[in-house]
Amino acid sequence: MEKIYCAPGNAGIAAQAECVAIQPTDVEALLDFARKNGVDLTVVGPEAALAAGVVNRFQEEGLRIFGPTKEAARIESSKEFAKQIMVKYGIPTGDYATFTDFDEAWAYVKERPLPAVIKYDGLAAGKGVVVAMSYDEAEAALRDMLLDATFGKGKVIVEEFLAGPEFSFMCVASGEKVYPLELAQDHKRAYDGDKGPNTGGMGAYSPVPFISDEVRRQALETILKPTAKAMVSEGVPFTGVLYGGLILTEQGPKVIEFNARFGDPETEVVLPRLESDILDLFEAAVDGTDCELRWSPDACLGVVLAAEGYPGKYAKACPINGLENARGKVYHMGTASDADGRLVSAGGRVLMVTGRGADLAEANMAALADIARIEAPGLFHRTDIGRQALAK
Repeated sequence: MEKIYCAPGNAGIAAQAECVAIQPTDVEALLDFARKNGVDLTVVGPEAALAAGVVNRFQEEGLRIFGPTKEAARIESSKEFAKQIMVKYGIPTGDYATFTDFDEAWAYVKERPLPAVIKYDGLAAGKGVVVAMSYDEAEAALRDMLLDATFGKGKVIVEEFLAGPEFSFMCVASGEKVYPLELAQDHKRAYDGDKGPNTGGMGAYSPVPFISDEVRRQALETILKPTAKAMVSEGVPFTGVLYGGLILTEQGPKVIEFNARFGDPETEVVLPRLESDILDLFEAAVDGTDCELRWSPDACLGVVLAAEGYPGKYAKACPINGLENARGKVYHMGTASDADGRLVSAGGRVLMVTGRGADLAEANMAALADIARIEAPGLFHRTDIGRQALAK
């Protein structure tokens, strides 16, 4: 590969790619850039770009692009669409009901046992899900989503609460062909002990030792492969990353949600374990050809450094020093360079510091040691990523 462009990019990826000042949803500008610069393959990251139909436009113009069409990406952009697919094709998931009216939704929730799982039926940057432990909390969530329209006008899904350990199973799909990646588990709550509000993810690790090879095989055969096949049957074949947010219940693995792209922060601990060339995987998916994946037995664990106050209001432009002292990989999530070229924060989740080792305990120590080498007084992090696995 001779050249990588990234739109819009950040201060971290600028070391490997030429950053281009185009927003991911500006489809025509992206198309124009790809044509003018002879881009051979485009890989789509953000869900908003998929929902905007970037894949459709590139395909119409005969340009090669890795990602699902707008119609196929509805498996993430519409919780209701995803549920309808699962119910129709017998893919294991929790029971659900859909509402657009606050009073009807509230009456339904009051008649059901707690906890109540309430999801906004649309894109909400990983934050449109509330697991309400009290009826007051459930009412507030419904009010937030249906009356206050915090994420925009729309509807909600009220779902059966499923109990068990959660895990992320990403696959690359190409029609009915499915290339499984390694498993990961992320931590959504902001603070240690899985306390605090839900976030986009505060850290992750791979592998997941308490999910057996048999459960992984079962998830692949009863969830991921049938979903890829179902999308073909529905006339919306899926090419790209089919991300299964799964839970191991007493009845076996079930689906909590699907995403239509690489999950964050799980990707930052799964892809470092990939020993074969990821470009081969992307091209195989676009072309529908076979591809053998090779994986390292190493464990990888990553901890997110977030701006104080995240996922609520937070300050930007916090100085970051000492990244050059880190011995492992540090991924930039929300960074920028200030007028003097110094690295500063530019988002809620700012950095992800990853460690590798022969096992998760070793990877955890490596990540925390690197965090201690970084000076970022305006950022906070969890110290217990991997707690479920490390306790076993």
